[in-house]
Amino acid sequence: MNILVVSATHFEVKPLLDFLEITEPVVGMNVMRKKTEAYDAKVLITGVGMVNTAFMLGRYTHEHFDLVINVGVCGAFDKQLQLGGLVRITEDVLSEMGAEDGDEFLTYNQLNLPGKHTFSEKYTVFIPMINTLKKVTGITVNKVHGNEISIEKIKQLYNPDVESMEGAAFFAAAENSGKNMTQILFEDELKSISVPSSNNYIQIRAISNYVEKRDKSKWQMGLAISNLNKFVIDLLNTF
Repeated sequence: MNILVVSATHFEVKPLLDFLEITEPVVGMNVMRKKTEAYDAKVLITGVGMVNTAFMLGRYTHEHFDLVINVGVCGAFDKQLQLGGLVRITEDVLSEMGAEDGDEFLTYNQLNLPGKHTFSEKYTVFIPMINTLKKVTGITVNKVHGNEISIEKIKQLYNPDVESMEGAAFFAAAENSGKNMTQILFEDELKSISVPSSNNYIQIRAISNYVEKRDKSKWQMGLAISNLNKFVIDLLNTF
């Protein structure tokens, strides 16, 4: 099993890095040093945000992966979701794509722009642990919400369960990675070929806080990271 774990930061996957014996992680691709015949795992640290995530996936995923997992923390709009709990984001929206029209916000769809701003996972295998996770919808933002008025507006527009700063960009990059063209030397002639990077890609996040007026004293970042990494490590141990 060839697996790629994608995270925005080192600290969100520090226990996983330790488990894989990656002692000096870098921004970019990190290869496990732990020996096992069951799986080969790499950890891609992208940096925070949509641009970094899309760029790093485009740069580093020119090989086949059986499963690509985007992991990290997120904020929850739905307060029925438990702090520290894990969710599987199956659909994610670039919610800021659009235009202001006075006090109104025109969405991507309302502007009739080409392409799309909503992206989904690709999950065609059956892995029991992954199937236990609650499925939710997310939005991806450059500016996390912390204002009551803007929070209510985004709820009315998209009714999201959670928000992150990378998720939709991860889905978009993973979806299009198989369409990337790379040049190889073939019979003494450079030719471009399409190299698929993955068959399946999913997004798993732990809820570190509720989306409300910013108050870090209420956050459960440590618990979220601990639960997230325990899940990923346990998942690897099932292979």
